[in-house]
Amino acid sequence: MTSTDARAAAPEHLGHVIFITAAAAMGGFLFGYDSSVINGAVEAIRDRFDVGSEALAQVIAAALIGCAIGAAVAGRLADRIGRIRTMQIAAVLFTVSAIGSALPFALWDLAMWRVLGGVAIGMASVIGPAYIAEVSPPAYRGRLASFQQAAIVIGIAVSQLVNWGILNAAGGDQRGKIMGLEAWQVMLGVMVVPAVLYGLLSFAIPESPRYLIAAGKVEKAKEVLREVEGSKIDLDARVGEINLAMRREHKSTFRDLMGGRAGFLPIVWIGIGLSVFQQLVGINVIFYYSNALWQSVGIDPKSSFFYSFETSIVNIIGTVIAMVLVDRIGRKPLALIGSAGMAVSLGLAAWAFSYKSGTGDDISLPDLQGTVAIVAANCFVLFFALSWGVVVWVLLGEMFPNKIRAAALGVAAAAQWIANWVITVTFPTLSDWNLSGAYMIYTAFALLSIPFILKFVPETKGKSLEEMG
Repeated sequence: MTSTDARAAAPEHLGHVIFITAAAAMGGFLFGYDSSVINGAVEAIRDRFDVGSEALAQVIAAALIGCAIGAAVAGRLADRIGRIRTMQIAAVLFTVSAIGSALPFALWDLAMWRVLGGVAIGMASVIGPAYIAEVSPPAYRGRLASFQQAAIVIGIAVSQLVNWGILNAAGGDQRGKIMGLEAWQVMLGVMVVPAVLYGLLSFAIPESPRYLIAAGKVEKAKEVLREVEGSKIDLDARVGEINLAMRREHKSTFRDLMGGRAGFLPIVWIGIGLSVFQQLVGINVIFYYSNALWQSVGIDPKSSFFYSFETSIVNIIGTVIAMVLVDRIGRKPLALIGSAGMAVSLGLAAWAFSYKSGTGDDISLPDLQGTVAIVAANCFVLFFALSWGVVVWVLLGEMFPNKIRAAALGVAAAAQWIANWVITVTFPTLSDWNLSGAYMIYTAFALLSIPFILKFVPETKGKSLEEMG
């Protein structure tokens, strides 16, 4: 059996490899959990600190500032001190952020703990996929890499389920007392449990063989390769492959991205466009504000938390559909299906919210429009999850030429965090102004994404990375 044949076969310890991947993907779980757990606390924070929509939006969006910082430093940190140590730092930051967020004494320190949690999210968003790719047997890399995205959507769902359970324990009052704390504080503090688990699991998994080889620890790297790829592979040849790949790598810089008539190369602008459209359709309004959204149209708090949990299950279903279809029907067709479905769903939601009546806490929708709003929100999440939620990340990983891939991905990811921040900060004010109007804006962006895909986005299905230039 050749080295290639052996690597294509299942390693003896595939179950252990799956455990290693799942442990690393806990960072993705925390990414999803910390991103959306704030959903359950929005209205309580507004009431506790007596703040308006603009100040509230800044606290909710504060984590996104940290995300950009964490994503920017994670790669270099991982190259300097190792993947495992970087995971452990992220786990500590998640833990400290959870405790601090649960026990704030003022609005500004709540925002500070949110920023710290955001740094951990940014680090987890970079280190998890990189580590999983480096420890996965080549024949299983695609399937194991999907653990990260699956973990993110499961983290979102679990955070909503936990919030719902805590709210029920507090008698339906977000400021009701549990263990001497208000319910919303417990919601934010519970993240200590998965954060500590992530840290503990990091001690049970090996360092990346790629990092070990770069650090001159070749024998240790061979042990890890034998552990994850099986004993039948030629370890010396495998180490040689990794060494050669690292020597050939071009460390792309910001300067490599320049050269187009509008500054960046055209392909870089396409990547930025994909990232920005993914956020401007308003998907994170659902994950950050859905409880407040449903309560603003007359749905009681307990029911609003249930609808938020149910929507996160729809998100998981859509993500699974995307993982099944993305290699079968292609990236562009899936994105187009998603854009059309999102535009229709958002348009229906905008129509339904235009029937909102009442003011303050006495707000309601007619029965028909209330039903349409809930169905449309779920359809929107489903169409997003089965298309743009997965396709954008697949395209960004494939469409850039090898020479600029790393730097271009960094710019596209930064554009995504900025667009996410803009949507998160502006929604409370837009909602106060005109909830239906806010959804019309998101509908417009979903419609605009269709000609963008048709005219500019390349199809990468079935092409090797080398074919991208």
